[in-house]
Amino acid sequence: METTDKKLYTLLVYSENIAGILNQITAVFTRRQVNIESLNVSASSIEGVHKYTITAWSDEDQIIKITKQIEKKIDVIKADYYTDDQLFIREVGLYKLSTPEVLDNPDISRTIRKADARIVEVNPTFCSVMLSGVTEDITALYFALDKFNCVLQYTRSGRIAITRSTVEQVSDFLEMQEQNRKKNA
Repeated sequence: METTDKKLYTLLVYSENIAGILNQITAVFTRRQVNIESLNVSASSIEGVHKYTITAWSDEDQIIKITKQIEKKIDVIKADYYTDDQLFIREVGLYKLSTPEVLDNPDISRTIRKADARIVEVNPTFCSVMLSGVTEDITALYFALDKFNCVLQYTRSGRIAITRSTVEQVSDFLEMQEQNRKKNA
């Protein structure tokens, strides 16, 4: 019997820096009718290799199939899926607040300090606040500030994540490939 318990999974995908690979990766989700919750793409610690951090709500059977399909792509080096307890996760929230509202209500500044957020810019019209943390903390600060009717804009980044293991699995994978290449040369 197949379970339909959906959880938030994070996929870490490593690929060569090739045009069009992002489209190929996201097409796998589209074909399986799984919505991507967040997506972050950047260069990795390995030269010439990009890292995609993708979150999606799914059941484990579906996420295994998606991961295997992504890993079959010719330019993908490695793909793995994780649950939150296997990763160290961060996002960034940016909040643009009305400076007059902030100056008129000291509870707004207290709320910012209590959340351990930082005011990064102030001018007569608005101030910018930044919070680094997990989704729940970032959205909680938004809802707390929104109650003061001072939020002019709000955005939150996609998730970035590293595994809790001591090395990136892609490093081991690339090392094995190199050893095999030398053996077969």
